[in-house]
Amino acid sequence: MAYQTIDGIKYEKELLDLAKEFTTGRGEGKLSKEEVKDLFKSASDGQTVTEIEKLTLQYIRKGFEFTDAAAKDFDEAFTKL
Repeated sequence: MAYQTIDGIKYEKELLDLAKEFTTGRGEGKLSKEEVKDLFKSASDGQTVTEIEKLTLQYIRKGFEFTDAAAKDFDEAFTKL
């Protein structure tokens, strides 16, 4: 698993890259419901969602734009982790 350090905090590079891919080059630049589902699927690729994956998801939630429906789905899915 590769990591990326931003402001001294280690995040999962794969999740960050996925969020960037989803928000550039197509669409409206916001994460959609389907893309949120893909992010959580990627985060839970192991037996559990690690603390670094949770931190990365929080970073994505604060740093990326979401459609209203996607934001709601994200928040609901995150509370279940």
